[in-house]
Amino acid sequence: MAGLTRFLEWVFAFYFLTHIPITLMIDSQALVPGAGIYPESMTEWLKWYAVTFKDPMMLAPPTWFYSFICCEIFLQMPFFPFAAYAFLKGGCKWIRTPAIIYSTHVATTLFPILAHILFHDFSAAKHLGPETQHERLTLLSIYMPYLLVPVLILLTMLCSSEYNQVEKRKKK
Repeated sequence: MAGLTRFLEWVFAFYFLTHIPITLMIDSQALVPGAGIYPESMTEWLKWYAVTFKDPMMLAPPTWFYSFICCEIFLQMPFFPFAAYAFLKGGCKWIRTPAIIYSTHVATTLFPILAHILFHDFSAAKHLGPETQHERLTLLSIYMPYLLVPVLILLTMLCSSEYNQVEKRKKK
């Protein structure tokens, strides 16, 4: 079981390491669109992504989505380097509680995002959005890792014997 946990730690470390540039260079653009603080290549890439995958939330985020981006940047982003370090090092028991908080928060925010992708009527909106079932499932597949990995982190923190051990204190 320790081998599986170590493999998952590497997956989690990769997730957090890749999440840092994605948050800083892509997701944060939704907070200050057109501010001129991002390289043109990054703003063009975001436009390409939004048009290609029909993701209107990244170009014109609804208020509720905007609030999730604020949480990602101001609450989650400071956690990413610590989590990446802990999972790269492996066996850092101190990451358990913060990882449970992080994974629960992120998994909770993904449900309205996925519901919006699946059930929102984009045809009535002026914004770009998925129209066919195939387009909805394609966009859904882009967001799914941000649900699945946090759920896997949560299950690992709750169920893995490496992270779920009660330490006995010495009696004085």
